[in-house]
Amino acid sequence: MKGDRVEVVVDIGDGTKTYDIVATRAGRRVEVSNVRGTLEVSEVTRTGVLVRTGRFMAARVVAVIEHPAEDERSEKPKKAARTQPSLL
Repeated sequence: MKGDRVEVVVDIGDGTKTYDIVATRAGRRVEVSNVRGTLEVSEVTRTGVLVRTGRFMAARVVAVIEHPAEDERSEKPKKAARTQPSLL
């Protein structure tokens, strides 16, 4: 979903460096996988086509922080069903 973001913090020897991978367009998502000692962060379309991929040595990765996109629908209060009384 547009707005999905993953931060990867990598140890570079004398400090750390942060990389951001962001779903840039509507319908794209960011996937994280750990394959054979390599952390892969990929931006993927709805159909599964890879747009871009970041690869990091898993031994050097300090943190992986996932920021899901905020859903506008979740901000609106849900209406109670007419057949059920409100608990609030």
